[in-house]
Amino acid sequence: MSDWKSEEIVLASASPRRAQLLSDMGFKYVQYPANKPELELSEGPARGVALKIAKAKARAVYEELGRPDKMILAADTIVVLDGRIMGKPANEKDAYRMLARLSGKKHEVITAVSLIYKGKTYSFASSTTVLFREMLHDEVLYYIEHYRPMDKAGAYAIQEWIGMCKIAHIEGSYTNVMGLPTEKVYTFIRHLMEKGRVEETK
Repeated sequence: MSDWKSEEIVLASASPRRAQLLSDMGFKYVQYPANKPELELSEGPARGVALKIAKAKARAVYEELGRPDKMILAADTIVVLDGRIMGKPANEKDAYRMLARLSGKKHEVITAVSLIYKGKTYSFASSTTVLFREMLHDEVLYYIEHYRPMDKAGAYAIQEWIGMCKIAHIEGSYTNVMGLPTEKVYTFIRHLMEKGRVEETK
């Protein structure tokens, strides 16, 4: 491992999935969830909404920790179906409604990432297209009962049963649907820590 990977990252999230992805990329990190309620999903371009939320999370932790030199990483994942944002379900009934809407359709998953490093903020968003197979009534109930998806955007996690049995096709990053586009995050962090800057990314 080179020296740049020895820097500890502050993950501004309580998500075990994002923590595992950072660990799998070889990064040292400490979790420090943003002491800030989820922002209300507002009208407007979905990518802009996700970026706004991710930036707010990163800034909240940066200020709470007294503006440290350590890198702060925050992210927000949203699901978009037919141009409308789907957040996290409020309860089981809401989760059922979301999954029923996703059944047999193609939707977009956007994860926005915001990094604060040495006082500067860097943000980007990645998009993945996901195609669901039709889900029968008993299958939706089975997933909700066994996997309790109330903390997940769109009421599902791709690494669980639903990803193995009901996702027919994806276009884009698989880990982006999990909560972090790892290839892009890794490249971005390496450029920042090694060079103190990043090239413009698309």
